[in-house]
Amino acid sequence: MFDENRLRVFAAIAREGSVTAAAAALHYAQPSVSHHLARLEAEAGVPLVQRAGRGIRLTGAGRLLADRAEEILGRIDSARTELAAHAGLGAGRVRLAAFPSALAAVVPAVAAAFGAAHPDIELALTEAEPPEALAALRRGEVDVALTFHHGDSRPGDRQGHTVTPLLHEPLYVVSRAGGSWPGPRADLDTYRDQRWIAGCERCRTHLLSACGKRGFTPAVAFETDDYVAAQALVAAGLGVTTLPGLALRAHLHPGVRIDRLPDDHRFVDAVVYGAPPLPAPVAAFLEVLQETAARPLPWP
Repeated sequence: MFDENRLRVFAAIAREGSVTAAAAALHYAQPSVSHHLARLEAEAGVPLVQRAGRGIRLTGAGRLLADRAEEILGRIDSARTELAAHAGLGAGRVRLAAFPSALAAVVPAVAAAFGAAHPDIELALTEAEPPEALAALRRGEVDVALTFHHGDSRPGDRQGHTVTPLLHEPLYVVSRAGGSWPGPRADLDTYRDQRWIAGCERCRTHLLSACGKRGFTPAVAFETDDYVAAQALVAAGLGVTTLPGLALRAHLHPGVRIDRLPDDHRFVDAVVYGAPPLPAPVAAFLEVLQETAARPLPWP
């Protein structure tokens, strides 16, 4: 069984890239860090690092253990926090990671309602796209992750997680206001010959898939996952894009036109590591989150 302190030392070595830097980050003496590393390699039975100049390079086994060490240590730290709250040593804490449009359009109302209902529970917020949020969840750095996926994509590896569906938001094609339109409504086909602005990797993949189903490949001229910047580019006549409802609720540029795409949605979930029963502060937060998300949203 691996010693917790040795795992913490090894995780620091993996992050910092050298024994010297790890010692400085941990405020340990360098010989102490080297000793912990040697003992951990003896316990593992395989080399974990290779010397590379003044630093180190992880072996295959080292990379595997480093990833698991971060996750294990995060779970230990979360368990200590939860036990402290349960024992009355603290009022509890909930750490939420959310993608930008949810952080702007949904989270403020949730945070206000949660603060009113549970004033003694601390709520910490951080911005993260779904892959980064799920990674932080596995490492124990956050307690709840807000994620999204499109109907034609896999939501990612959620084994060992509790997933709570929250809402499905419509998608819109966004074009410059005052353009020439073939009719009262516009869709993807309307702009097949135009330049396109693509978003994050998942959004770009969905755009390519949606346009492919209509028989064309969009000519992507710009890429940005900033929905404010994307609308500014559209308003300047530099292309068209697609955006989800939450992004347009958070910010709607006066110089753009939006047309709802029928039967196209993005699905938003709350993800927690582990299975019920959940820690009391997390369960209380999810309850408020579900209640807020269940209210009818005024989509654009």
